[in-house]
Amino acid sequence: MSVILVSACLVGCSCRYKGDGCENALVIDLARDHVLVPVCPEQLGGLPTPRNPSERIGDRVVMNNGRDVTEAYHKGAAEALRIAKLVGAETAVLKAKSPSCGNRMIYDGSFSGNLIPGAGVTAALFKENGIRVLSEVDLEQGLFP
Repeated sequence: MSVILVSACLVGCSCRYKGDGCENALVIDLARDHVLVPVCPEQLGGLPTPRNPSERIGDRVVMNNGRDVTEAYHKGAAEALRIAKLVGAETAVLKAKSPSCGNRMIYDGSFSGNLIPGAGVTAALFKENGIRVLSEVDLEQGLFP
């Protein structure tokens, strides 16, 4: 069985910025044939749950109240990468659109719901380190395995 790192919110953990989870049946179904290791990079970086929503603005990550949380996002990404390497995960299924986990599209930093091409901090770090990054949207489109 291969090991897949997954965003903890996608398996129902209440770790999203709103304090909820967003359980995804396709992600849960992966547990039939794979070992899933849930992580929440934001929590690993020391951010509380719930917390103000954040978006990427260039290389920075900023909350909707203006607080710069870039350092926490980078710390959480590094911790998630450490876990991925420790468990031998070559694939990660991360939450779409997240400033940490988004792998194709992320919010543009205006807090208006606009999406732009890009990757979240953790997704980008995983890709730089040779970990295949997918989202729940990719699973819905049949892009895994």
